[in-house]
Amino acid sequence: MSDPSHAPAIDPVTLAVLRGRLEQVADEMDATLYRSAFNPIIAEAHDACHGLYDATTGDTLVQGKSGLPVFVGAMAFAVRATAKAAESRGGMQDGDIWISNDAYDGGTHANDFKLVRPFFRNGKLYCHMASAAHWHDVGGAVPGNYNPAATECWQEAVQIPPVRIVQGGVLDRDVLAILQANTRLPDSLWGDLNGQLAALELGAKRLDGLLDEYGDDLVLQALGELRSRALRLMRSHIASLPDGRYSFEDVLDNDGISPEPLTIALDMTVSGDRLLLDFSRTSPQCAGPVNISRATAIAACYVALKHLFLDVPANAGVLDAVDFVLPDRLVISAERPRPVGGYTETILRMIDVIFSAAAKADPKRAVAQAYGTINALSIAGLRSDAGREGQRWVMFSFFGGGHGAHAGGDGLSHGNAPISTATIPPLEILEAAYPVRFTEWSLRPDSGGEGQHRGGLGAIYEIELLEKDAEVFVFGERGTSPPKGIAGGGPGALNVFRYENGGAWHVPPMVSKMRGIRLVRGERVRLETPGGGGWGSAAERQPEQRERDRAMGYVTTGADAGRKASE
Repeated sequence: MSDPSHAPAIDPVTLAVLRGRLEQVADEMDATLYRSAFNPIIAEAHDACHGLYDATTGDTLVQGKSGLPVFVGAMAFAVRATAKAAESRGGMQDGDIWISNDAYDGGTHANDFKLVRPFFRNGKLYCHMASAAHWHDVGGAVPGNYNPAATECWQEAVQIPPVRIVQGGVLDRDVLAILQANTRLPDSLWGDLNGQLAALELGAKRLDGLLDEYGDDLVLQALGELRSRALRLMRSHIASLPDGRYSFEDVLDNDGISPEPLTIALDMTVSGDRLLLDFSRTSPQCAGPVNISRATAIAACYVALKHLFLDVPANAGVLDAVDFVLPDRLVISAERPRPVGGYTETILRMIDVIFSAAAKADPKRAVAQAYGTINALSIAGLRSDAGREGQRWVMFSFFGGGHGAHAGGDGLSHGNAPISTATIPPLEILEAAYPVRFTEWSLRPDSGGEGQHRGGLGAIYEIELLEKDAEVFVFGERGTSPPKGIAGGGPGALNVFRYENGGAWHVPPMVSKMRGIRLVRGERVRLETPGGGGWGSAAERQPEQRERDRAMGYVTTGADAGRKASE
């Protein structure tokens, strides 16, 4: 393959066409998996992603627009880890597909299975194609794998290093048997795996067609130019911020083991067109499962920056303008075997501190903190209805809340977590799939932070068990420290989780985390999720906006008293 760096510059029209065609390859892979997956977290919530990655470095080249942004940084680490494993076992071979859920080298947590397919042209490795998706259940002590009491990774899920799941185009049934033996839902696992394999197969066909049409070297040159343009755009955004050092810190409620809060601290330095994110003052790695790996932390920073600078594309050039200080063995740079299953909660707090630090540099660009927790909830048991007696069922879902206000207006009510583009599974899908009934699914009044622009509202979810008994597990955050406003805006409401036993309502000892809650038929669990923080002084809010808030039921009489009661 000739060196595309010496080729003439690509004209802008051709570059735009190639960018669209490359993104379409990843978009079609996304769509293929969403339409074929068995598990609602993939099929409905779109907790997955696909992309193209550099043959040498593993860096992100292209990612689908509907895939999770948090995987942009994390998947590069997964591809590198796979390439390293392959190097010690004969190297990457055409027709092979590798699989892993290693959260320490590949990022995120053990539910997220990454498949890496080396893509060859004329006998040479051209790039990697990869698929990441959240599998429903992969062993461990807790159905759905969000174990709030885990103290080591093996209590969370089965651990699979990079291994070949397909060799020379043939599925390895031995590896499949190991995977299916380590799940409570082998049929779901088989369906999701097949969906990912099909997505990669389609992606390879589409990329082959594109290269046949435009030529290998021209497309490779376009990929390099797209990364260079992303870097230039990111540098221009950073340069638009005033130079200086901007600091902010926030806390996690606890680690599920000890009630002590954990600090996520950022010192952000803007110097010309470069950005330094220094997390040195963050708490050390902890006993419980709110740790994350370095790969996950870097991915979280990308997501936050993408929210601040909306037009930067999803490739590695965005991070080329950013330097990181992440000392070893912090809660955001944890090492095996520290548990990392609750990674979503910690990266949300990282995003919060980046938003709030950026607000000190330019409050008109920044967004107030969002609700800050996915409230991962598992309800599991055995079926007792005729024809399905003894069948295991596991309902796992995550839930929405309010987004932060911004200089342009109020925050979004009942939105998805800002770590992703995943959608909240519809209640109709959950009720059809599992023996539960939602007795309430509504906006939560008075939960958004006050301000010139009001934070978005959280939500209320109340779920009744229809089976004779089940066990419940919850893994949340923001139960002790609410989402913060910026530019003088107020905080959102706290997260509240309650469960019903014996006619009385109870709260977890750890406020937002608990395992092994036993329910019987007719008993309920209830989530009241946080609203987003406000933007600007509440005294500046227009009277007509306040009237509309009251008319719509967003704010009620005595809201301040209600807020204090919930906090």
